[in-house]
Amino acid sequence: MDTAQASAVSTKTVTFRIWRQDDPNKPGHFDEFKVPYAKGANVISCLMEIQRNPVTSDGKKVAPVIWDAACLEEVCGSCAMNINGRVRMACSALVDKLEQPITLEPMKKFPVVRDLTVDRERMFESLKRVKGWIPVDGTYNLGPGPRQSQKDHSVMYVLSTCITCGSCLEACPQVTLDNDFIGAAPISQARLFNMHPTGKLNAEERTRALMGPGGIQDCGKAQNCVKVCPKEIPLTTSIAVMNREVTKLIIKDIFFKEEEQKASSGPG
Repeated sequence: MDTAQASAVSTKTVTFRIWRQDDPNKPGHFDEFKVPYAKGANVISCLMEIQRNPVTSDGKKVAPVIWDAACLEEVCGSCAMNINGRVRMACSALVDKLEQPITLEPMKKFPVVRDLTVDRERMFESLKRVKGWIPVDGTYNLGPGPRQSQKDHSVMYVLSTCITCGSCLEACPQVTLDNDFIGAAPISQARLFNMHPTGKLNAEERTRALMGPGGIQDCGKAQNCVKVCPKEIPLTTSIAVMNREVTKLIIKDIFFKEEEQKASSGPG
């Protein structure tokens, strides 16, 4: 690279339009920033540059931009945001592959806390609802765990890679700020823990948790969730599987209700 080329690269900048909102009750607006171009930079590294020098394109000093991030390697799920109108992980969104100006907005299916940070409580409450864990007594050695078939293990491993980022809820047309639809991630986690040899002990309880208000029946099968999942989890397959389990429970309930009515009425 000659001197002229090196100078051109050093003066090249990347333009960002970033949503700013001091708190949920105040109106928001966009601020524009320019940061020096760096080959291979991702959105998070550019946000860090803006944080170090929060000056807009027109020279106005503003408060540093607030966002969430932790692992920076698409594992923690905390840096999910809308980038150029599409939800994705900011740590794996490379500037070289994005059209400028790069527009950053918070996810819209979760309440805004500030700027690009949102409150994902609804997602974690949904995981509580389906008991997204294996209930074991950890106070003493339980010995070796139950064996799993290689077939089940292969399916469960893929489901276990969910990073609880909320992208599937953000892309889902059935999820809104004022409804309680559970969303694809908790449904898929219910399937995961129902497949576990120990988790099967609570399988019916998890399945029943999907039958109430905001449950699996609210899914419109738009399949947007599977398109945006950063871990490429087969969410629509999980929804289909759990839909089948819910249907089986409904039929079981109807059958046993009829049997109970016959038993209570006595011989005819």
